[in-house]
Amino acid sequence: MTSIKSVTREEWAAARKELYDREAELIRVRDEVSEHRRALPGVLVDQDYVFASEHGERTLLDLFDGRRQLIVYHYMVPMETGRFCTSCAFWIDNVGHLAHLWARDTSFVVDCPVPLDEGLAFKDRMGWQVPWVSSHGTSFYQDHFVDFADGERIQPGVSVYFRDDDDRIHRTYSTLITGGEMLNSTYHYLDLTPLGRQEEGLGFKHDWVRYHDDYHA
Repeated sequence: MTSIKSVTREEWAAARKELYDREAELIRVRDEVSEHRRALPGVLVDQDYVFASEHGERTLLDLFDGRRQLIVYHYMVPMETGRFCTSCAFWIDNVGHLAHLWARDTSFVVDCPVPLDEGLAFKDRMGWQVPWVSSHGTSFYQDHFVDFADGERIQPGVSVYFRDDDDRIHRTYSTLITGGEMLNSTYHYLDLTPLGRQEEGLGFKHDWVRYHDDYHA
């Protein structure tokens, strides 16, 4: 796109009203899907996983920090390159201040299946403040990852856990990064613009994504 159709204010208002009606329908459907998601049953986590963290070893229960809910971002390290996933970095860049999640009884943590010192070095480079742990040496990443077909490339994802009154933990939701686009505010802002995401014609739609300190390198 190199130009915009020019119309009168009245014509624009009519077109905007038509879009508003469609946006309202999208919100209605989104709310229905969210209600369905909240009603999903859970799978009991009956294995004692231990994570390495900046504050020593922590169990999955510890990661809740006393809150009722826990969101875990499964950070992928592509095996073929050893580089930290740029798409994951894009997603973590879009995580806001966690105080708002904490106010709703929800904790958030990033887990990466590489040694902790490697993960923390990258976290420091990116300037992230989100809690970061390592499941290296455990089966957590494989056990709690979204099911995928044999031979399919591993993708990053998000899992949600709920702690009941007896401190039993259930996994209630998981999604791959594609299903987690609702978590990426950059995409939502770009979707408001005439040019949009500008990913048409790319071999892989995230081919344009870089670490945030690499765009002007």
